[in-house]
Amino acid sequence: MAASRKIALVTGAGSGIGRACAVALAKAGFNLVIASRTKAQLDEVAKEIEAAGAECLTVPTDVGDPAQVKALFAKTKEKFGRLDVVFNNAGRGTPPVPLEDIKLEDWNATVAANLTGPFICTQEAFKIMKDQNPRGGRIINNGSISAYAPRPLSAPYTSTKHAISGLTRATSLDGRVYDIACSQIDIGNAVTPMTDRMAQGVLQADGTTKAEPRVAVEHVASAIVYIASLPLDANVLFMNVMATKMPFVGRG
Repeated sequence: MAASRKIALVTGAGSGIGRACAVALAKAGFNLVIASRTKAQLDEVAKEIEAAGAECLTVPTDVGDPAQVKALFAKTKEKFGRLDVVFNNAGRGTPPVPLEDIKLEDWNATVAANLTGPFICTQEAFKIMKDQNPRGGRIINNGSISAYAPRPLSAPYTSTKHAISGLTRATSLDGRVYDIACSQIDIGNAVTPMTDRMAQGVLQADGTTKAEPRVAVEHVASAIVYIASLPLDANVLFMNVMATKMPFVGRG
């Protein structure tokens, strides 16, 4: 493989947004480290990445488990010797139930996957990026439209996505001294299995149930490639990629 290829690590790469972005990064000239909980899915994505001419390391990982996250980054450093881009994409939601009925275990699991996982990934990325030569790198966090406005019955997910915005800002600030840039992409209704329910109809803020427009996931992948390809003296701090007509801008 070309020695000049940069190294990108994508969590939640087994399906949906993560899969599309990992393959797009491979086609754009990156070698890949891909992580998700399901090895069989990773193996399928790895075939697509290698077909694009890139090298790929697959590491089954639950980002809610700190030991597994640390092992993921250790294997990355062992395999490639450096790390240029991290896309903190993995996450989960909770069942849509009234706030007062949310189970504490569901809250804790959502916080572990959506907030603690990206935080530990960021810590481990810093440890590699600040000491490598050339120094620095880029961390991209998957936020959400929920980082700005909640859906009904989504307190755990919405809370973690608001917190990711804080993590993005703190990472961007604290990374400056190490030439580490941090970005956040906030996605609205990309076409993946997770958003199939949008086409069928979902609960709105006014109590009605309506189908919502979706946008091709390839547009998200193109945005990630753009951010990942920027020189480290330029940054996209926040970016929205969303279905134009989804019910987000305006009063619901």
